[in-house]
Amino acid sequence: MGIALLIHFLTQLILILKFYLMQIRYIVLAVLFFSIAQSIAWIQMNSPILWSSFNKYKWILILLGIPVTWMFMTATRYAVTGFDGNLWPGRILSFVSGIITFTILTWFLKGEAVNMKTAICLVLAVAILLIQVFWK
Repeated sequence: MGIALLIHFLTQLILILKFYLMQIRYIVLAVLFFSIAQSIAWIQMNSPILWSSFNKYKWILILLGIPVTWMFMTATRYAVTGFDGNLWPGRILSFVSGIITFTILTWFLKGEAVNMKTAICLVLAVAILLIQVFWK
């Protein structure tokens, strides 16, 4: 009886872990797509301001909106799947990935450093992301 119970428990545990790993896979894909889309959107919005040569190519930047829209739609689908059909966690995931992407690109491409106020906001953004992913 004890062995059968242990086998049943382990089988159930494996099924639960498999379910959560599948959920995490969708969430990771959502973060990846959100981050890529946010990066392209950053380039679209900021490159004409930072580099005057991009003013000649505004139509190319505008046309980048098509794949960006597709990436946001795909990321949202993955997020909704990963969060059991809920929309809010995906929206927060998009927000946090956008904040982090903006910080990295602004620092790397513009050289704008992160001050203490911004650093605290980034820590809070990561905390929000962790709450959405791990709080059931």
